[in-house]
Amino acid sequence: MRRRDVSIAIVGSGFSGIGLAIRLKQAGFTDITVFEKADDLGGVWRDNTYPGAACDAPSHLYSYSFEPKHDWSRRFAEQPEILAYLRHCAAKYDINPHIRFGTEVVEARYAPGQWTLRTDDGAQHRFHLLVAACGQLSNPARPPIPGLDAFPGPAFHSAEWNHDLDFTGRHVAVIGNGASAIQFVPIIAPKTASLTVFQLEAHWISPKPDRVYPAWRKRLNQRIPLLSKLSRLGVFVWFEALLNPVLINSRRWRPILSPHVRALCHAALRQVKDRRLRERLTPDYEVGCKRILTSSDYYTALQLPHVHLQTTPVTEVASDALLTADGRSHRTDTIILATGFRSQDFVAPMRVIGRHGLDLNTVWKDGARAYLGMTVPNFPNFFLMYGPNTNVGSGSIVHMLESQITYIVQAARFLATGPAALDVRENTLEAFDAETQHRLARSVWNTGGCDSWYLDTEHRNTNNWPGSMTEYRRRTRHLNPNDYTVLPAS
Repeated sequence: MRRRDVSIAIVGSGFSGIGLAIRLKQAGFTDITVFEKADDLGGVWRDNTYPGAACDAPSHLYSYSFEPKHDWSRRFAEQPEILAYLRHCAAKYDINPHIRFGTEVVEARYAPGQWTLRTDDGAQHRFHLLVAACGQLSNPARPPIPGLDAFPGPAFHSAEWNHDLDFTGRHVAVIGNGASAIQFVPIIAPKTASLTVFQLEAHWISPKPDRVYPAWRKRLNQRIPLLSKLSRLGVFVWFEALLNPVLINSRRWRPILSPHVRALCHAALRQVKDRRLRERLTPDYEVGCKRILTSSDYYTALQLPHVHLQTTPVTEVASDALLTADGRSHRTDTIILATGFRSQDFVAPMRVIGRHGLDLNTVWKDGARAYLGMTVPNFPNFFLMYGPNTNVGSGSIVHMLESQITYIVQAARFLATGPAALDVRENTLEAFDAETQHRLARSVWNTGGCDSWYLDTEHRNTNNWPGSMTEYRRRTRHLNPNDYTVLPAS
């Protein structure tokens, strides 16, 4: 029986924050505040509005299990539809009244039994439990290229798209060739006078089996919900049983399954007719070392006569050109940065101060670590969502988030019985982190010969989960109080 009300702060209103708020309300908690620095919810699906923005996980899996959407318009949903889905969920479960829009948390400081949050308007707010639902892909990364800040023409990150810009007749430079670039390049390329992609490193790209769902299929899904559930299950099994073993187990399954995945990617590459271009697009590292991208039109766009691929690093930005390390000058009047995100900034720019005045950024100076990706010693009643080592190289992050939601709701229930605070034990984290890094050491992410955003500057894998989504669900199903020290109120 609940003996006290627990006040809960959630920072961020993407899939993590909205999903957690819904489940907390369903569990009977009412004192919930979601802090959102923007004027709308949605996280990455609010911010990434570039042309062609879409999910690379099938729609039926990239959605909450407790709120299935049976009428997705296509197999791989695009950004507007995903954002509309999140807005629908927030409205249906009456989460919007709990969200403080336009309010950024700049600091969170722990005192016995409570967290004090300071927001950008100078106000302070106190809560029993704090959840950072900021995600790994919320802070755009910008390369430190000399002259970039002084470039006189349009220059923007793909996550901050300039929708007022007409690309007709422009000479566009795209720096980067990852998941965002392969989506927007095919759309804007036909409009430009010239488009040059400055490739940082080649990616393995598989065909994207996308399709629009016909009206009869959507009606059938709505009348027989089991059909979309079976679709969700089928995609889940594909990731868990076939693709994930290629990534996490080098000895057993990778030699068997990896050639098949590689063959799929090579089949896509064969549409590139020019042999020299095809060679530059072929990775020199093992398939899966970086996230395998999906596209059925990127290679087509690169073969347009006015589209060019450059593999020499950009060294300087001039007023009307990009200069590369080989001394060449590449005319441009528009720059698009498709350079990804600062994936190790799990809580930035928020400053988090725990017990004994410990700053989380200082604690993580040698690499971010958290038990089950969620809790850190000396930061009681503080939980992360999509934290260290919870990213999946294949599958849907929403499945991982729902596992974390279950765990955090249990923590809130435990605190409601009377304890002031839960502080994860140091030895609990040490054992978990040692196991995680040991397992990652044999994964393709660590051994595949590439340098990805999964690895920090010391080549420590701080982002990825070393097992299956099923294993993570099992390990987060029950909160074990013995993993924590129960702290008094004072």
